[in-house]
Amino acid sequence: MRDIAAGPRVLLKRLRELMAEPLEPQARLDRIVREIAANMVAEVCSLYVLRADAVLELYATEGLNPGSVHLAQLKLGQGLVGTIAASARPLNLTDAQSHPAFAYLPETGEEIYHSFLGVPVLRAGRTLGVLVVQNRTKRHYRDDEIEALETTAMVIAEMIATGDLARLTKPGLELDLRRPMSLKGSPFNDGVGLGHVVLHEPRVVVTNLFNEDSEEEVRRLDAALGSLRLSIDDMLSRREVAFEGEHRAVLEAYRMFANDRGWVRRLEEAVRNGLTAEAAVEKVQSDMRARMLHMTDPYLRERMSDFDDLTNRLLRQLIGGGPDTLARLLPKDAIIVARSMGAAELLDYPRDRLRGLVLEDGAATSHVVIVARAMGIPVAGQVEGGVSMSENGDAIIVDGENGSVHLRPPPDLEAAYAEKVRFRARRQELYRELRSRPAETPDGVGVTLLMNAGLAVDLPQLADSGAAGIGLFRTELQFMIASTFPRAEAQEQLYRDVLDAARDKPVTFRTIDIGGDKVLPYFKNATVEENPALGWRAIRLTLDRPGLLRTQIRALLKAAGGRELRLMLPMVTELSEIAQAREIIDREVRHLSRFAHHLPTSLKVGAMLEVPALLWQLDELMHAVDFVSVGSNDLFQFIVAADRGNTLLADRFDPLSVPFLRVLKQIADAGERAGTPVTLCGELAGKPISAMALIGVGYRSISMSAAAIGPVKAMVTELPNAALKTFLDELLARPARGHSVRQELHAFAEQHNVPL
Repeated sequence: MRDIAAGPRVLLKRLRELMAEPLEPQARLDRIVREIAANMVAEVCSLYVLRADAVLELYATEGLNPGSVHLAQLKLGQGLVGTIAASARPLNLTDAQSHPAFAYLPETGEEIYHSFLGVPVLRAGRTLGVLVVQNRTKRHYRDDEIEALETTAMVIAEMIATGDLARLTKPGLELDLRRPMSLKGSPFNDGVGLGHVVLHEPRVVVTNLFNEDSEEEVRRLDAALGSLRLSIDDMLSRREVAFEGEHRAVLEAYRMFANDRGWVRRLEEAVRNGLTAEAAVEKVQSDMRARMLHMTDPYLRERMSDFDDLTNRLLRQLIGGGPDTLARLLPKDAIIVARSMGAAELLDYPRDRLRGLVLEDGAATSHVVIVARAMGIPVAGQVEGGVSMSENGDAIIVDGENGSVHLRPPPDLEAAYAEKVRFRARRQELYRELRSRPAETPDGVGVTLLMNAGLAVDLPQLADSGAAGIGLFRTELQFMIASTFPRAEAQEQLYRDVLDAARDKPVTFRTIDIGGDKVLPYFKNATVEENPALGWRAIRLTLDRPGLLRTQIRALLKAAGGRELRLMLPMVTELSEIAQAREIIDREVRHLSRFAHHLPTSLKVGAMLEVPALLWQLDELMHAVDFVSVGSNDLFQFIVAADRGNTLLADRFDPLSVPFLRVLKQIADAGERAGTPVTLCGELAGKPISAMALIGVGYRSISMSAAAIGPVKAMVTELPNAALKTFLDELLARPARGHSVRQELHAFAEQHNVPL
């Protein structure tokens, strides 16, 4: 009786010998299908390879008409082979011709064969082709035969990935691995980037596929699994994750996978069939990913990412570390592609080589996106499949205007985007010429254009953009990128550097705004909040932890010695919070005076208006502070009761609507009545069309990203303010239906030749 387990091992041994022989690609494929047919006692073995045009082409066969090689073709989803490719699942049939998907190809002569076994050729979950065996007799192929064919398919996948079959491809028809692909995501930061893929924490590439000693490989696998389980247990036992619900849930899922006997058994079977431990992990991972890709349950699809991460950890255990992206020389036009990443991780990359960022997860307000925006690089987020469909070094285009990503773009698309980049560069040159010109409308209304900042990398852009100052310095970014609380000396040095860079231009420092979605890894909230955006954050948190606020205030006061200091309090809900904060500020001023420190020549305290409750305290607010800044992002989120990070609601409500513009006008009017300066900081200020609406309802100071100042100033210098005010007054006086007035604003701009 034939040793069932010997079949796959013998086959892999023959394949290893074949891969080592100096053969031409077609000869190697012909020998491979011949060996498979002989090993599996099959009368037919055929390999179909998926081309860039979604056609499966017969590349090699043993048993079918040899003249049909490179002529026989099936579309993706057509016939049994096309069905396997589309579903990424094997088919094991005793009577293939009775299957509803069967399609007859007369040139192959396959009509006499009944039993059929086909498996997808997979790499990182992607289908690159289909491998088939057939017999005349009606038989059901055993599980070990399916396993052998799947393992062989993995070897062929590596041949395709390394380009071995490129010479067999007809001119103009690339293989699927190199085919152009467009992915749609969400626009997180404006701009266009052309460059080459750099995978953040890249997948470990397995090059050694065949083992010499199965028992030794099983021992290596067991040792790596043991180390993996210990590392997960260690992470779970650490104090900082003990009460962290979401992080703990992910790690618990890792532990569950790492101890799953079914997963371990499949790994061991692949090793005993002749693969190295690394190749076994790669094979099982690819099989699992292909199956889970077709699941519609969002929870199970999310677990797929957990499984990918876990298997990558196991591969790194096996090879003793794995490649470090930053240790390698980055291309000069790097576009980082990641599932997710922290703000500090992005700052580890050399800024002068970054051209863009692509994220599978995240939101427009996530920390890494805020930092990317400060660095001025385009960002596309929620790009599903971005990591698995990319390879290091692939050509890539990221369009931050509409959130699209183009992998391996065809020449005409690349040329079109290159022209778009050149056009944007020419336009930026025009904006640079406006730097020294005042932002003033033709009818004499001046508008102060300020920039948002938060890190030292932002400071050179103050002069380059022509901004009148920094309208919002997010002090929390320094805390978010640090591994521990920044010491008072480090805070003071940053604030002094900011004021030095600004010279005589005003800088408004927002006191630390953490909590909600701004989680510091070293600052834990023991209470799990159902609605963090509405919870313990910003001024609420720092008034409860006054030591934090006192340390920061003292650093700001010392850094601003001999200069004006502008402090802004975030997330104010009641005027009593301003009074409490002023007491802390006054106490620190008295303390520094006692020790003869050089104090600011002027101290102004303002509040961010982002909580709707302040709308019913406007007059009192305007008299309680020296200035007001409208946080339009949070204010709009709270007014429409829609989480700004929720993709299902992202486009549902438009801030350029009658109700919200009425709210903004109400705030501007209150500031004018009281003589209190009002600035708007938020996404609304950074687009010419929404900045135009803000000016029309009375705002004379707006703060935005540095890159937005040029386009907004170009709009202001052509804007007929009196006509716009009349137009908006009439528009806002109409019955409110909650609809967007964006179209009407575009029509006004077109009528008056205002560049948007």
